[in-house]
Amino acid sequence: MQDKGQGAQVNIALVSAIVAVATIGGLLFGYDSGAVNGTQPGLTAAFGLDEAGLGFTVGSLLIGCIFGAFFAGTLADSMGRRNVMRLAAVLFLAGALVQGFAHDHTIFVIARICGGIAVGAASVLSPAYISEVAPANIRGRMTTVQQIMIISGLTAAFVVNYYLSAAAGSSTSPFWGGLEAWRWMYLMQAIPAAVFLIALFFIPESPRFLVAKGRLEQATDVLTSIFGAAVAKTKIEEIRASFSADHRPRLADVLSSNGFLGIRPVVWAGLVLAVFQQLVGINVIFYYGSTLWQLAGFTENDSLLINIVSGAVSIAACFVTIALVDKIGRKPLLLIGSAGMAVALFIMVYAFSHGSLDASGKLVLSQELGIIAVIAANLYVIFFNISWGPVMWVMLGEMFPNQIRGSALAVCGFAQWFANYLIAQTFPVMASSWGLAASYTFYGVCAAISFFLVQKFIHETRGIELEDMKG
Repeated sequence: MQDKGQGAQVNIALVSAIVAVATIGGLLFGYDSGAVNGTQPGLTAAFGLDEAGLGFTVGSLLIGCIFGAFFAGTLADSMGRRNVMRLAAVLFLAGALVQGFAHDHTIFVIARICGGIAVGAASVLSPAYISEVAPANIRGRMTTVQQIMIISGLTAAFVVNYYLSAAAGSSTSPFWGGLEAWRWMYLMQAIPAAVFLIALFFIPESPRFLVAKGRLEQATDVLTSIFGAAVAKTKIEEIRASFSADHRPRLADVLSSNGFLGIRPVVWAGLVLAVFQQLVGINVIFYYGSTLWQLAGFTENDSLLINIVSGAVSIAACFVTIALVDKIGRKPLLLIGSAGMAVALFIMVYAFSHGSLDASGKLVLSQELGIIAVIAANLYVIFFNISWGPVMWVMLGEMFPNQIRGSALAVCGFAQWFANYLIAQTFPVMASSWGLAASYTFYGVCAAISFFLVQKFIHETRGIELEDMKG
């Protein structure tokens, strides 16, 4: 099947197959992030954790993500995008198995950090790889598939968690092989991890990486299979011209004497996207959704069902992004998302602030306030997933010039996962000491600030070839 795009005959079937494989990393990213959502009672009981210990155990994945995202970009410039994703797949598989079987907290945390290294690497490399093989006129839609796979992974984890918990009686009850249900929530990740590892042997290397390494014949073969022989020759020359003649890509390329604190303006723009995607608090819903809704007075089963609904709503919202991202552009979606999230978050604040406390000091919402909170939370998820969720990954994969893409992704990926870690680490303590209303006020304020930062610092990238990105 072929489609005409940008004046070239594009092999859509091949591009779609490449995207399908690359985004399995996103599925695993989502599954690993969501699996922990229903395992917190089991983790607390198995390892004797307090609130700070639970926050660290949940957040330990993100410690790995920080390092995985940082080193993946520079490693990908030396080893190739595909080879680093293969390493990530191996770590995914090993991390899933060890987390499921570990009875020592230290071993569990080490395995979770290893899994996090894989998550961090896949999170930055999958969208970058897709951007480097997809035609400019459909690049946004193709990269948005990454977010759909992330949310699909989250939703799959929520569904698996719900049914494992229901079948066993609770997440802490014994299930298959005498292992508690919460352990099986981790072990189930091994299946898509194995699929990802095998599938990565059937897709080509990024042509931009091949050109950077001087492997022009291989790069020509990849581009010919996607665009045809006539276009491939032209693209090879365009890609070669976009790299510096005096040195290979390196981390120091993100620096500039004209930039604030010596960092290029385009990298600062990437940092704004990377950090504020997390400061709006979205992963509190994904990592702690079950705990959050139980704090708001819902039962464990009801909380897990709410998670499933949120996941399904998120997937539907991403299809809106696919329809719009290459038509109206990236920046308008970011602005719509910032405004919508801010309003929804402050509605949640209203609901939480008008709840009452029971005899044990636990927040209790009336039926009316509970409905308001759930509706507002799902509106928040919708606005995030038509905007900042997928669009940040789209832009980080495409907004940097070829020369600095790997290095800029290293810096922005590090910042994104560090912010993610801070949010995950601090929420249990914030919810306990500040309360839900104050915690969500912070996230709402960050969403409002993000609107103005996008207006000032973010430039549209819709339809621009990667070789024409300015740095």
